[in-house]
Amino acid sequence: MLKLFNTILDRLEEIIVIVLMALATVIIFVAVVHRYMAGYSIPYLQDWLLSLNFSWAQELCIYMFVWMAKFGAAYGVRTGIHVGVDVLVNQLKEKTRFGFILFGMIAGALFTGCIGTMGARFVWGLAHTDQVSPDLEMPMWIVYLAIPLGSYLMCFRFLQVAWTYVRTGELPHHDHSHVEGLEEEANKKANVTPDNKESRS
Repeated sequence: MLKLFNTILDRLEEIIVIVLMALATVIIFVAVVHRYMAGYSIPYLQDWLLSLNFSWAQELCIYMFVWMAKFGAAYGVRTGIHVGVDVLVNQLKEKTRFGFILFGMIAGALFTGCIGTMGARFVWGLAHTDQVSPDLEMPMWIVYLAIPLGSYLMCFRFLQVAWTYVRTGELPHHDHSHVEGLEEEANKKANVTPDNKESRS
């Protein structure tokens, strides 16, 4: 049951980031093309383009990137892609290194938990007002909801990584030079499967 929950949460986290990034890219592209093409005095087309209102596009994309950043940060903790300076820590003895890394994980969880709690209080107070965004006229508490949701998810990811580290001694590691699917494609071209690849060597 726990494994199923983690799988669903992992996929949901990835889907949110991917969808927000894709939508923001499309909206920005359409808004830029609209602004550029509206500058040409083409009969009927210019009138039609000027009748379209894209003043909301920039505001929406800003909000989408905020949400994407918050959930992307949690994804970064889970996959180990956050930038970290660990040269000194890696030179320590195993037990000391273990303590430093675990302390860092707990500190990260505590910090993001505090941010999530303060964000939740702020959103709760904002939800009882009539404050809306300038262009979209969206309730601002929905915009700021990214803070508690993203921070609590990041807190959970820190605790999850810390628990895995205590049990197995392993940390998530992301190889920045690895491109997913590239090795499989190369193996297909060479007609080498992962099984017979070992037998050939």
